[in-house]
Amino acid sequence: MRRGERSMQDKPVTSVVIAGGGTAGWMAAATLSRNFGPDALKVTLVESAEIGTVGVGEATIPPILQLNAQLGIDEDDLLRRTQGTYKLGIEFVDWGRQGSRYFHPFGSYGADLGGVAFHHHWLRTREGALADYSLNTGAALAGKFDRPTEDPRSVLSKLSYALHFDATLYAALLRERSLEQGVEAVEGRIARVVLDQLSGHVDRLDLADGRTLRADLYIDCTGFRGLLIEQALNTGYEDWSHWLPMDRALAVPTAPAGPPLPYTRSTADAAGWRWRIPLQHRVGNGHVYSSAFTDEAAATEALVAGLDGQMLAAPRALSFTTGRRRKMWNRNVVALGLAGGFVEPLESTSIHLIQRGVVTLMSLFPAGGFVQAEIDCYNRLMQAEMEEVRDFVILHYKQSLRDDTPFWRAVQAMSVPDSLAERMAIFAHCGRLLLGPGELFREPSWVAVMLGQGLVPQGYDPLANGIPESDLRPALQRMRAVIGRGVEALPSHAAFLRERSSAEPGERAG
Repeated sequence: MRRGERSMQDKPVTSVVIAGGGTAGWMAAATLSRNFGPDALKVTLVESAEIGTVGVGEATIPPILQLNAQLGIDEDDLLRRTQGTYKLGIEFVDWGRQGSRYFHPFGSYGADLGGVAFHHHWLRTREGALADYSLNTGAALAGKFDRPTEDPRSVLSKLSYALHFDATLYAALLRERSLEQGVEAVEGRIARVVLDQLSGHVDRLDLADGRTLRADLYIDCTGFRGLLIEQALNTGYEDWSHWLPMDRALAVPTAPAGPPLPYTRSTADAAGWRWRIPLQHRVGNGHVYSSAFTDEAAATEALVAGLDGQMLAAPRALSFTTGRRRKMWNRNVVALGLAGGFVEPLESTSIHLIQRGVVTLMSLFPAGGFVQAEIDCYNRLMQAEMEEVRDFVILHYKQSLRDDTPFWRAVQAMSVPDSLAERMAIFAHCGRLLLGPGELFREPSWVAVMLGQGLVPQGYDPLANGIPESDLRPALQRMRAVIGRGVEALPSHAAFLRERSSAEPGERAG
């Protein structure tokens, strides 16, 4: 091994430069500075006002609550400052067939009985509608919300939720928190990435105004262009567009047309889908589509035709290629957010994948120097995380029963990853779902989408027969009744927001 490379690998990591701001950059800065402090780790973030951020990701999934708590962010304050709302799940319209709709709730369906997952008992009896066993679904569609109670005996303890917020305002909140924790913010455009000639590591960043930034570790948050991870290190990109052919998006804000709903809506279209994300002050709307099956003019027309309120700006277009970097940690560069890869926001995973990247980096942080085994472990974990999300998103297209346009016929006919094909085949036979312990989407999520889009199992787990049907049906009826009463007891989402997020901290009741 060459002398320069050995010394760079053995050197303790005491400084980090984050290239790029936005949600990814400031989430990394806030997390690192919160956990290490300025005496143990110098954190610098460089961003340029000349370079905009994508900023369309406004919907999250429940793990965001853990991150905010770890960062010491008060949730009521966050909702007030980001004009946020609550999210109990996602409604899918026209996905299984035109005219159909189903709800993917956060949280569980019913309760497991006899050590057997609830959905097997439902498949056995078909007692009522599956949605009637979901507190989240009932509350969402009734426009109601409350935080879960701490009493485990109450059905309201089963509520699970996430957030909608203005991503730009959320990044500003993280920026403020980061600066309070000692992060140095540098305004400037990166003109050149200089590599160490011996090791191939990034040595320094030269800014356009002549300043230079150096660090032991660099975090690339420069978006799709991947200024460090790709343009400097030529890491390579694994293209997933043969499974997920959407490569364009349009985003437009509109004025609210009524009280904000506590869920995201996704509506399938001729060559993609449209999102609707309600905030307190506006509604985020967009259209994700495949340019191989439609053009921007037609996609814009479909987006505008589906809007509920008055447009507050012209639609903004962006392009992307679904996939991931072949390595998300290469040498002394870690890529986060769009710099590391992209899975379309159908299941609101974009911000979560940033979070997972940061948390995984914390667990393998190279404080004592770079160890290849740790780098390989990080890449393996993040690859698995992204591939699990990829498979779950592909399911929505592959399992659709629509055949009304060339796009839907093409995605129905496509081959899917072996990992997804096996999971679909096992579920189709007897409703079983064999999930790894660390998978993001758990049994209720797979059940919601598979059944919601028409993948009905031929049978169910025979262990469910251990409970006599004469006992089982009354138990299921009681579950539905308890959930129904729980929904009735909840306040409206709008009322909860008014009370909890409209006042300044310290002025709220309770």
